[in-house]
Amino acid sequence: MRKSTLYGSSYMPVSFSFAVCFSDIASGVDCAFQEVSGLNQSMETEDVQSGGENRFMFKLPKGVQQDKLVLKRGVADKLSPLLRWCKATLDGGMGERITPMDISVYLLDGDGNKIRGWTCHAAYPVRWGVDDFHATKNEVAIETIELAYLNCTREL
Repeated sequence: MRKSTLYGSSYMPVSFSFAVCFSDIASGVDCAFQEVSGLNQSMETEDVQSGGENRFMFKLPKGVQQDKLVLKRGVADKLSPLLRWCKATLDGGMGERITPMDISVYLLDGDGNKIRGWTCHAAYPVRWGVDDFHATKNEVAIETIELAYLNCTREL
């Protein structure tokens, strides 16, 4: 593979080598995932017609929205710290204090070094579920965790 030093990177990162880290869970514990999505932000706009000039429509910014961070993996056992955090948040029925944590997602190079990274701040679980079970398919049972977060910053 030919290496390029464009923008300080030795090569373009691949999407299949990544790591997920949680601020309140020990490094390397409960962080293996099949899929991560939701690192998206978009500016919501409002259409306002120009006064006296019907040909023009202004798009005024209203605010930035983030998608939910979605993590997918094989169903974990009941001792999983991540699963216990989700259960405490979702089963609390709003009677318990929600404890948010920062979640970082890193793309890795071939040697396992972090080359790109994003941190979702003040994240908390809003949905947990298990994919359908099928007696005719030979697939791993997958759980999906969706997390809302305050904002996302680019680390690397």
